[in-house]
Amino acid sequence: MAVRAQFENSNEVGVFATLTNSYCLVAVGGSENFYSVFEGELVDTIPVIHTSVANCNIIGRMSAGNRHGLILPNTTTDQELQHIRNSLPESVQVQRVEERLSALGNVVVCNDYVALVHPDIDKETEEILADTLKVEVFRQTIAGNVLVGSYCKITNQGGLVHPKTSIEDQDELSSLLQVPLVAGTVNRGSDVIGAGMVVNDWSAFCGLDTTSTELSVIESIFKLGDNQPSAIGTSMRASLIDSMT
Repeated sequence: MAVRAQFENSNEVGVFATLTNSYCLVAVGGSENFYSVFEGELVDTIPVIHTSVANCNIIGRMSAGNRHGLILPNTTTDQELQHIRNSLPESVQVQRVEERLSALGNVVVCNDYVALVHPDIDKETEEILADTLKVEVFRQTIAGNVLVGSYCKITNQGGLVHPKTSIEDQDELSSLLQVPLVAGTVNRGSDVIGAGMVVNDWSAFCGLDTTSTELSVIESIFKLGDNQPSAIGTSMRASLIDSMT
């Protein structure tokens, strides 16, 4: 299910949240409304952790993670690190990295098996990513942009990439990632997909401006309807079909 949300007056949901299959981080300082959207969808399955990173609320751009681990910049305070460690499931490893490209969410995009990274990221960071997140790492650009985390979003089901990504590039990325990809936008035509949405294998959160067409593209490429069909949806569909026959 894809849901619309807003942090204060910003539609850039992916700036203020990080979502994986085993946890969700949301920035402190948001409205109750913002948190209730996330908690309503996720609280039964994964923890929703309220935190800051390096005393900033742009945690979605500062961190990168999947169900195996979470990578944070070295500016993360000890207190924040401790709070995040204590709140995460036991199986999730947390690691701080010394990386000059410290907005990790902009330079790394990953699912549970593969990560794409900025071509200039440190070798050491690449190794830490591979170890902590248990992924294969590829240095890549998307539509000529080095900020792979900003212009792409992937899960184990599929991926959404910058609208100007050529068909050849999409095919190449798709074979690296082993998931289908589609070029698209969020928030009524924004190409900064990583900042505009967060997604895992069964739910997605986009900015309030996201159009219904964009939502349906997101739901189909990430296969969101398939994984956890809600009882209500199933019964509504059944009654609709009955009324049509």
